[in-house]
Amino acid sequence: MPNAHPATDMPIHPGWLRACHWLNALAVAVLVASGWRIYNAAPFFPFEFPKALTLGGWLGGALQWHFAAMWLLAANGLVYLLLNILSGRLAARFFPLTLRGIWHDLRAALRGALAHADPRHYNSVQRAAYLFVMLDTVLLVLSGLVLWKSVQFGLLRELLGGYEAARRIHFVAMAGLVGFVAVHLVMVALVPRTLLAMLTGRHKTTAQEAA
Repeated sequence: MPNAHPATDMPIHPGWLRACHWLNALAVAVLVASGWRIYNAAPFFPFEFPKALTLGGWLGGALQWHFAAMWLLAANGLVYLLLNILSGRLAARFFPLTLRGIWHDLRAALRGALAHADPRHYNSVQRAAYLFVMLDTVLLVLSGLVLWKSVQFGLLRELLGGYEAARRIHFVAMAGLVGFVAVHLVMVALVPRTLLAMLTGRHKTTAQEAA
């Protein structure tokens, strides 16, 4: 019997979005690995990161990698945000967003009852997570500027509570970014077709799903 709903390729991720996504992934990987090496040089918590997971070899090398990746993240993030706003994608994909919707979808996710049939649609938990990481990245860059040029960004340094406070804010913001990436990778493992969609920009769907 012929399939009543033949599969078709549906475009869901434009080229600019996929390019920004993978550049961000590269920048974050370098930032985290080099940032852990920088932290190990002067830890303010009673632990250090395994040297094998760090990048740079020594403090000076780690700083060079870290600031190079910071500029990549900042520039690429700005392009991503502007194109999302100008294309209307930001409003269409991430809003509306309510606490009730987040709670409802979070409970469904914990029960394993959250649908992922249509990758064009972000549930409330995804919307909140993506908006969080956008704001977290802004905080990461701002606190990073204070650590990079503390004297030149004196006003920003004072707004963040001083150099040491900015350093801790930077660490917490980086931890938030790492947490987001960890959850993101788990979700990709659970729904692997999302990875294929981010590579090809298309999603194989039936006519019933696309309706």
